[in-house]
Amino acid sequence: MTSPHVKTNPGYKRISIDPVTRLEGHGKIDIFLDEKGDVADCFFQVPELRGFEKFCEGRPVEELPRITPRICGVCPEAHHMCSAKACDAVYQAELPVTAKLLRELQYNIFYVTDHTTHFYALGAPDFVMGPDSNPALRNLIGVIGKVGVEIGGEVIKCRSWGHEAASIFGGKPVNPVNCIPGGMAKSINQEEHARLTEIADFMVEFGKFTLKLLHDVVLANETYVDIILNGPYYHETYSMGLVDENNKVNFYDGKVRVVGPDGKELVKYEPKDYMLHVAERVEPWSYLKFPYLKNVGWKGFVDGPDSGVYRATPSSRLNAADGMNSPLAQAAYEEYFQTLTGDSSGNKPVHHTLAIHWARVVELLNAAERAQELLKRPEITHPEDYRVVCDKKPHEGVGILEAPRGTLTHHYVTDEKGIVLKANLIVGTTNNHAPICMSLKKAAQNLIKSGTEVTEGILNMVEMAFRAYDPCYGCATHSLPGEMPLTVRLRNADGSIINEISR
Repeated sequence: MTSPHVKTNPGYKRISIDPVTRLEGHGKIDIFLDEKGDVADCFFQVPELRGFEKFCEGRPVEELPRITPRICGVCPEAHHMCSAKACDAVYQAELPVTAKLLRELQYNIFYVTDHTTHFYALGAPDFVMGPDSNPALRNLIGVIGKVGVEIGGEVIKCRSWGHEAASIFGGKPVNPVNCIPGGMAKSINQEEHARLTEIADFMVEFGKFTLKLLHDVVLANETYVDIILNGPYYHETYSMGLVDENNKVNFYDGKVRVVGPDGKELVKYEPKDYMLHVAERVEPWSYLKFPYLKNVGWKGFVDGPDSGVYRATPSSRLNAADGMNSPLAQAAYEEYFQTLTGDSSGNKPVHHTLAIHWARVVELLNAAERAQELLKRPEITHPEDYRVVCDKKPHEGVGILEAPRGTLTHHYVTDEKGIVLKANLIVGTTNNHAPICMSLKKAAQNLIKSGTEVTEGILNMVEMAFRAYDPCYGCATHSLPGEMPLTVRLRNADGSIINEISR
């Protein structure tokens, strides 16, 4: 697949970042320079066919909570939970309290684990090591070397204990199978409850520690703060996020709230009504779709109140809410907005792309506190009240929750026997596809000018605009069975290409 300007503007010079590094999945960035050496255009390309919905057709709907987690090994709990919620809706099942508490507990522990991965392994190398540092050191190993082996040990412990918790709930650490239509496959006993409490208590301390590390290493660095505030990483778009009945952030359940670039509510809707508010479009240069707000309309890759482009990121969730649902995270929320907008209430949205990393840490702490709170509910260890029998005629259902990378939607339509006729998935990353393209183009245009020496560090700063979104193209795009294009490059130690083999 080639970008449009390859043929229409043969005089343009193309700079390719291929592959993009430190992301889940595959993608490339093509930057086109005009005759003067300025950036004429920039395209983010996903050269894989999005087709996972087709795999779901013809299957019993109750199989989908077991199948859809296979979309991605990074955040399988998100698809597992969302699929189960859609199945609940298909069967008009009202979950008992214990089932709801167990699902939300499992999901919040997963949230801590997932945010830990991105903050430390994928995002931190840029702002701990420096955007233009030696690429051989700009990785998790380099971060550990700079901040200390002890901190590295805590990160590994958080990840390990998070996967242990996943095993307690889902039977295995990856691709859980415990959520079923109508509830959970099992409850937790007192021994499991004690271990999960130990894990949640540790995660709260780890969240506090991570927030302090962010202050000490990142926010204390004036150069990096200047990049956040004054660099080419800023877009005023709509913000989307799930909120509870008090308009507080909730990752597992609630209504979808959208606020404008000015912070005022545009709409708040239930999952079943998502098609009234979100539409999807395609472009010829990518297999990934572009969602937009239907009531505002598609105006192209531009921001502002007249454009239907929206973001669904950790920052967006904070923008869309009136606060957090736990005390430590609420204090961090207020500091976040006070620092970036001068208003601790959150009424003034944050539009700085790189601030998404900070919002992610606020969410990490919130998820840990919420897990700790849920474990104190006596109903959570009820030995029987963890599922209901789905005995109503199946038809259609929508499930929505907040994946770490954005609002996740599963929509299933079945026949009267529960066989899937149609499935639609709007994945967290897919929501952010248009903003990612816009962010990359703006970064490239500001960083690469006529006469600029395009160094590896400059290109990495372009990637930083992409990386803040924590995109996952294992989730967002899928190839139908068949042969895919493949290029294998053999390089010398200095990076020069020895040989190239293509399929």
